[in-house]
Formats: sequence, C-alpha cells, structure tokens
Amino acid sequence: MSSTENKRVRRTTEERIAEIDAKIEECEKQIQAIEVKKQEAVASFDERIKKVHGRIKGLDKQKAEILAPKPPRKPRKSKKEKIQDLMKQAQKAGLKPEEIAERLGLTIQE
Repeated sequence: MSSTENKRVRRTTEERIAEIDAKIEECEKQIQAIEVKKQEAVASFDERIKKVHGRIKGLDKQKAEILAPKPPRKPRKSKKEKIQDLMKQAQKAGLKPEEIAERLGLTIQE
C-alpha cells in the first residue's frame, strides 16, 4: 500500500460550506413539503368543522320547534253546528224564524 492511498483528502472550506448549503436547501424543501401537507390537513379539518356546525344549526332548529310548538288548530264544526251558528247570526240581525224560512224558500211545519 502506498502512503498516498491511506491519507484522507482534505476539503477546502468552500467545499464544506457548499455541502452544508446543499443540506440547508434540502431541509428547506422538506419544510415546504410539510407546510403544503399542513395546509391540506387544515383545509380538510376546516371543512369537517363546517359540516358539524351545519348539523348543530339543524339541531338548534329542531330544538326551537320543540320548545315553541304550533298553536292548536280550531276544532272543526259539524253541519249541525254551522247551521245553528247561522241561525244565531240571523236572529242577532233581527230576523224571525218565519223570515229566515221565507228567504230560504222553505215552509215551516208546525
């Protein structure tokens, strides 16, 4: 073995600095790639949060409907009740049963 083969080659400071600069650039590229992944993850989580907020709004609407129910409907009237109401209104207007029958074209049987 010759003595020149065993000796370590000394690098200049410029070569060492260039190697460090290359490592720094590689690290910066890794940081940029991580930032891109971070932004994608943040966007996906924001979308999921929006969906949950929409569901919460829907549940709040259901809660409000339960707490403020619709007022009950008026009970329906039968034909007999409607006719009785009409008779009362006609009597309040001052008509007698004979006049009401006459206007309806009916005859009163006694």
